Amino acid sequence: MTPESPSRPGRQITDEVLSWPGVTAAPHRFGGVELLLGRRELGHLHGDRLADLPFPRRVRDELVASGIAEAHHVLPDSGWVSFRIRTADDVPTAVGLFRRSYDRAVAAAGRAGVGTDGDAG
Repeated sequence: MTPESPSRPGRQITDEVLSWPGVTAAPHRFGGVELLLGRRELGHLHGDRLADLPFPRRVRDELVASGIAEAHHVLPDSGWVSFRIRTADDVPTAVGLFRRSYDRAVAAAGRAGVGTDGDAG
């Protein structure tokens, strides 16, 4: 399987999230790719093995307690969660976490009167 193969979990997740309105990708400062809505990071992927996503602490606690995600692998006391991608069967759960982050970002932009490109509007 080549790195460009669409069957790789990281590529599947990235392709799905990039199909949502306003989402862009950029290199992440600690490696991998971050997915953004405007200037807001929805989360980032470290290859095909790990997704890290920011949430309010309340949501983070819910995700960890339910077993969907783990406390962030480096910042366990933050609102960030880590989701380990072990097989292709984990792709839908990872996409679901990104969707939850995306929906929160869209709602926050609407409340602030900011378009998803980060501009007021």
